[in-house]
Amino acid sequence: MRERSDGAMRPLVLTPGYNKYAEGSCLIKMGDTHVICTATVENKVPVWLKGKGQGWITAEYGMLPRATSLRTEREAVRGNQSGRTLEISRLVGRSLRAVVDMKKLGEITVKIDCDVIQADGGTRTASITGGFVAMYLALAAAKKQAAVMDTVAAVSAGIVGGRAVLDLDYAEDSAAGTDANFVMTGGGGMVEIQATAENAVFTDEQFAQMLALAKEGAALLAMAQKEVLGI
Repeated sequence: MRERSDGAMRPLVLTPGYNKYAEGSCLIKMGDTHVICTATVENKVPVWLKGKGQGWITAEYGMLPRATSLRTEREAVRGNQSGRTLEISRLVGRSLRAVVDMKKLGEITVKIDCDVIQADGGTRTASITGGFVAMYLALAAAKKQAAVMDTVAAVSAGIVGGRAVLDLDYAEDSAAGTDANFVMTGGGGMVEIQATAENAVFTDEQFAQMLALAKEGAALLAMAQKEVLGI
C-alpha cells in the first residue's frame, strides 16, 4: 500500500561536498535509496578527442555488496561488469553530457563515479540527479561552470495497480505493470525516456499520465539542485 499520494516524491536530501577529496561530490538520498556521487577532473581527454579542443564527461556506476537485502559479489571479484551496470553507466554519462558544452570545457575529462550504498528503487535516476550536482561542483572548482547549459535530473514513474505513480520504490517497481525512467533538463527538455511494459502493455493515456507526473517530479529535483548549488 502506497503511503504517499500517486504524484508525491520520496523525501529528497542532497548533501554537496560529501567527499572531501573529490573535486565535486554529493550524497543523494531519495527515500531509502542512497548514492554517493563524486566527480574527478583530469587535464586530458580520450585519445580520439586529442587536439579537437573539446572535453569529455564519462561515468561509472556500481552497487556495494550490501546495498540490497542480500549480499551481491563485487563485480571486480567476478572479473566483469554486468550488462545492467554498463547500461546505467552509459546512461549517466549521456545524461550529463546533454547539458554541457564540450567546446567550452576545453581538453579536460570529468569522471563521475556513482556508488550505491543502499538501494530501494531508482538508483539510476538518483545517480543522474546527484551526479549533476557533483559534476557542477567539480566544474566550478575548475572555473569551467560556464560550460553547463542547464541542470539535468531523472525520475521514475510507472503504472502500479492500474494507476500512474511517481518515483517508484523497489516494492512498487517489482509490482509495476509498466516501469519508466525520464531524464529531463531544468528547462523542461527531454534527454532520454526508458519505458518498458513489464506485465501488461500500456496505453497512450497511461504514458501521458506518467509523463505528466515525471515533469512535475523533475521540476522539483531541478529546484533542489539549484538550491544546494546556489545557481
